[in-house]
Amino acid sequence: MFAPQIVSRRAMSAAAQSARQASTVTGIRAREVLDSRGNPTVEVDLTTEDGLFRAIVPSGASTGIHEAVELRDGGDRYMGKGVLKAVENANTEIADKVKGMDVTDQAKIDEAMIALDGTKNKGRLGANAILAVSMAAAKAGAASKKVPLYQHFADLAGNTQKDFVMPTVMLNVINGGSHAGNPLAFQEFFMIPTGADSFAHAMQIGAECYHNLKKVIKSKYGGDATLIGDEGGFGPPCDAKGGLELLMEAVDKAGYSGRVKVGLDVASSEFYVTDGAQKGSYDLDHFNEDKDPANVLSPEKLIAYYRDLADNFPIMTIEDPMDQDAWEDWKQTTASLSELQIVGDDLLCTNPEKIKKAIAEKSCNALLLKVNQIGSISESIEAVKMAKQAGWGVMTSHRSGETEDSTIADLAVGLCTGQIKTGAPARSDRNAKYNQLLRIEEELAGRSSYAGENFRTTSWMGN
Repeated sequence: MFAPQIVSRRAMSAAAQSARQASTVTGIRAREVLDSRGNPTVEVDLTTEDGLFRAIVPSGASTGIHEAVELRDGGDRYMGKGVLKAVENANTEIADKVKGMDVTDQAKIDEAMIALDGTKNKGRLGANAILAVSMAAAKAGAASKKVPLYQHFADLAGNTQKDFVMPTVMLNVINGGSHAGNPLAFQEFFMIPTGADSFAHAMQIGAECYHNLKKVIKSKYGGDATLIGDEGGFGPPCDAKGGLELLMEAVDKAGYSGRVKVGLDVASSEFYVTDGAQKGSYDLDHFNEDKDPANVLSPEKLIAYYRDLADNFPIMTIEDPMDQDAWEDWKQTTASLSELQIVGDDLLCTNPEKIKKAIAEKSCNALLLKVNQIGSISESIEAVKMAKQAGWGVMTSHRSGETEDSTIADLAVGLCTGQIKTGAPARSDRNAKYNQLLRIEEELAGRSSYAGENFRTTSWMGN
């Protein structure tokens, strides 16, 4: 474990600076491994004089059409989802390009790979190949400087805080949409332990509420409804209001009423009507065999539905309330629900160009940070800085196809995002991130605070 003291660039000795300069990429070895859904993804071992540094990229199920390209092989192997082309690109072109580069110069490494790819969406080499190397390089850079990964991320972002903010945890405990096999349109329902005293306490509260939720769901819908989705949440056959009622009952039974708020990831692009007489509306029965025409809502009626839910439940955040290309719908939603955090995921794709547009048009007031949407650590940092400068919230996020890699935990702390979602407090691919945050909080020992209800307003200075 690293000692907790801050190590700044200016304070480093000449010997340490020399050691840093000697930490260059000596080799890249990429391979195909499996994610939490049994699909292939890219793993990279990057070596320097300091050792071997490994990173694995995640993969999404409900992916935005504007995301950087996750290069897949096609054909019959792994049902077309193989990543051997991306692996080969990392082992050949990318390896040749980055060998000999200083791992502490993250921007230079990322820029070199992006230029080598030569496309706007990283479609030639694959964002999965580029990101795997980018993440591994960040780990090597931290080791070269002899600082924790979260401190290295803080340095890269220009975050000079002496104390850190542990992120408020958004626990996805009910799954719907593309993440489950139930008819529930909304993709994720969060329990948010805002009343916790620390991150460790938040995880205790969240786990206890999660286990109580299982009991509540089983008593109402039977044991089959407690089977879990891609991100560890349960999949009861209910509507959105029913899902929120289940959360509140579980919180009450766990003894945490008033200390746990709730949130939604609607993922509305999944049920947006793109053709026919109802084009431009939202079909809440998209995943339901029993269709009810009354559940096809105009943007205005969907906003009114959100308003009704927010008036009756302690909702703090709504992600992707409108379709990824419906910019006017987003603007209207953000204006109508101004007291809530309105998070852009598919709308923004962690892309600085789209963030700039959304800031100008007041389309949302928070960024969902997914490193594989944009494809490099440097661009992810740029996106977070833009969002923070606009006064937005920033939610660090996993993907539905996850791995044991816990990089985003350090990213959330180092960039002071103030909030993180990485699934339910179940499944090792999810708990790998939560467990890393528990280690970080312990390591910081008095030099961190838990964001709690202030997750939207955490600054670089941690206040």
